Amino acid sequence: MAIDPEELLPKKKTADIILGEDISVLSEFELEARIQSLEAEIARCREAISSRRASKSAADAFFKR
Repeated sequence: MAIDPEELLPKKKTADIILGEDISVLSEFELEARIQSLEAEIARCREAISSRRASKSAADAFFKR
């Protein structure tokens, strides 16, 4: 059974972004991917905030605050 040399290399986790980590070792491609991941997470957070505000607004209207 032959072993693929790529299987021996450690796999990078692109989903695990640590804020403040050293980015000087990342390639241009990795930095672009990091930016895309962070922008997607920001959009997800903004949607969650909007949803929570809508829920709060509906509750306030129901209880007539």
